[in-house]
Amino acid sequence: MSIRMHVASLLGAMWLMACQSLGAEVAGDRPNMIVILVDDLGFGDLSSQGASDLRTPHIDRLMAHGMRLDQFYANCPVCSPTRASLLSGCYPDRVGVPGVIRTHAQDSWGYLDPTAHLLPELLHEAGYHTALVGKWHLGLESPNTPNERGFDTFHGFLGDMMDDYYNHQRHGRNYMRLNQQPIEPKGHATDLFARWASDYLVERAGSDQPFFLYLAFNAPHTPIQPPDAWLTKVTTREPQLAPKRAALVALIEHLDAAIGEVVATLERSGQAERTVIVFTSDNGGQLNVGAHCGPLRGGKQDMYEGGIKVPACVVWPGHIQAGHRNEDLLMTMDLYPTLAAAAGITLPHSVDGVSFLPALLGQAGSFPERDMVWVRREGNMRYQGRAYYALRRGNWKLLQPSPFAPYELYDLEADPLEAHNLASSQPNPFKSLVQSLQRHLQRAGRVPWQAPSREGLPAQVLP
Repeated sequence: MSIRMHVASLLGAMWLMACQSLGAEVAGDRPNMIVILVDDLGFGDLSSQGASDLRTPHIDRLMAHGMRLDQFYANCPVCSPTRASLLSGCYPDRVGVPGVIRTHAQDSWGYLDPTAHLLPELLHEAGYHTALVGKWHLGLESPNTPNERGFDTFHGFLGDMMDDYYNHQRHGRNYMRLNQQPIEPKGHATDLFARWASDYLVERAGSDQPFFLYLAFNAPHTPIQPPDAWLTKVTTREPQLAPKRAALVALIEHLDAAIGEVVATLERSGQAERTVIVFTSDNGGQLNVGAHCGPLRGGKQDMYEGGIKVPACVVWPGHIQAGHRNEDLLMTMDLYPTLAAAAGITLPHSVDGVSFLPALLGQAGSFPERDMVWVRREGNMRYQGRAYYALRRGNWKLLQPSPFAPYELYDLEADPLEAHNLASSQPNPFKSLVQSLQRHLQRAGRVPWQAPSREGLPAQVLP
C-alpha cells in the first residue's frame, strides 16, 4: 500500500469512528427519513440554483432550511445505476447495475445483485417501516421487486420511463402497482405520487414506529408533459420562452408544487421536527428537451459535470443548522451510510459510500479524500453495448466522452467548465488515474450484470 493510500485509509477510519459515535448520540431520536429523488433535474433548473425563468419555492425552502450540498454528484449520468447506488451504498457496477435496466432483455444493461443488502432492508431490520412511492426502475421480476427488496409498502411504477404521464404505460404495458397488484389510477403521475406519499405520511402519524419513505418522482423526465393549467401559467408569465423550454419549466414547477404538498402534509401531521429529508436528482438535465445544467458542460448521459453534478440538500430540524452549505465531494451512494448513522445503525457489511453525518451536524473534521468513479454501459448504435467511465481525485478528473473516445483529463479547480484537455500535457496524473480506474474495473468485474436465463421466460417483460 502506498503512503498516500495508507494515510487515506487512516483518515477514513477516523472519520468512520466519528460517524459511529455521532450515530450513537442521535440514535435515541430514531428519526423518520424521507428521500426525495427527482428524475433528470439539471443543476441549474431551480430558482435557488440560479434559474431566472422558473419558480421552485418549495424545493428552494428545503435548500434554505437545511444544508445545501454544493458538490454533490449522482453516481451515474443516467437513471438505474444511480438508484442502485442510493439503495446499496455501493458503486452501481459493484451491485450489477452499470447501465439502465429496461423492460426488454435485449436492451437492458443491468441486474441488481440479489445479495446486495439494500437500505430499506437495513432499516426494516432496525425497526423502521419502509415505503417506496413512485419509480422503482431496478427490475420487474422476482427477486428484484420492491417488496422483495425491503419495502413494506410499494405504491408506484415498476418500470423505467412512462410513455405518458396520464396512462402510466411503457410500450403499451401497465407497470403501476400497489405492492404486487396491478392498478390503473387516473391522473398525472406527479399528482398521484404526491397524493400517495401524503396518504402514507398521514397513516404513519399515528404510529410510534419510525418510517423510511423513498419518494421517487418520474418528473421532469421525458415525455415533457405538464398539466395544461401549469403550461398556461408559465407561458403567460414568461412569454419569451421557447415552447420546448416553457413545457419543461411547467413540468418542473408542477413537480415543485407536488413536493410542497408532501412537505406540508408532513408538517400538518406533526412529524416534521423528527424527520430527515433528503432532496436530490438521479442525474443531470436532458439538454435536447430544454434543460439547463447551469454553467456546466454537458448534460444527461455525459461524464462531463453537467451529466453528474446535481442539486442536493438535507434537512433535519434541531440537528442540521439551516442555511449552511457544504463543499465536500459527495456522491449518491454516501446517503446510505449517512442515513444509517443518523439512525444509530452500525453497518454489518462494507459499502463504498462514506457517511457525511459529522459534516451535517456541524462537527469539525475533514471528509476523507478518495477517488470517485463513474460508469455507464449502454446499447443502441451510439454505444453498442459498451461502457464509458470517469474518475475524479481531488481537482483532477479523468473522463471518457463515449466508449469509442480516448480519455480526457481536466483540472477542475483551474478549469471548472472542462474546456482544456490536459491528457497529453500532464502524463503523471493521467497515468495514475487510469491505473486507479483499472483497479476499480477489476473489482466490479466480479459481479454479474445480466440476469440468469430462464428458459421460455423472456426477462424484463411482464405479461
